[in-house]
Amino acid sequence: MESRRATMGDVPALSRVLARAFFDDPVSSFLFPNEGRRDGALARFFTIELARLYLSHGAVWASADLDGVAIWALPGQHRPRIAELIAMIPMIPYVIGHPVRCARTLAALEAKHPPEPHYYLATLGTDPPRQGKGVGSATMAPVLEICDTEGIPAYLESSKEKNVPFYRRHGFEVTEEFPLPSGGPPVWLMWREPR
Repeated sequence: MESRRATMGDVPALSRVLARAFFDDPVSSFLFPNEGRRDGALARFFTIELARLYLSHGAVWASADLDGVAIWALPGQHRPRIAELIAMIPMIPYVIGHPVRCARTLAALEAKHPPEPHYYLATLGTDPPRQGKGVGSATMAPVLEICDTEGIPAYLESSKEKNVPFYRRHGFEVTEEFPLPSGGPPVWLMWREPR
């Protein structure tokens, strides 16, 4: 299965794919509890993430059919800049009922982020009808190859326990099962040493 670098023209399709992929995600459900608004919130969030945070500063790989995407931050660049935080202002209507929950969640994850240089898999998603068919593996592969060639580790936070074996097959190991604050679901912090 082939993958390629994503472009700005891919953002609408990939945002919709990610919104579908993360609709039933425990962390998405925790941050966007209103099911009627969750799809719109996720589509907007992933549009911002792709267009403003990662396409210009990271490595974004999509499947040839745009049914999956891996969004990576380069070593030393996982923390958003001020301009990028301002880009998140359109998300306020979706979190207005629980801004403290969102802020605590993001702060807790940031506090757990490893300090050493690494590639950070911020988001990996596949359209639900295509899950289990190699799309996620194909979109992750280019950056994992770079990790191995350059001798640089990789890091991610899995929001679903059922995805942990998938990531293990690609060399990631759980370093901690971490419950999110404010009664949030657990996430599995995973680290991959270069092969």
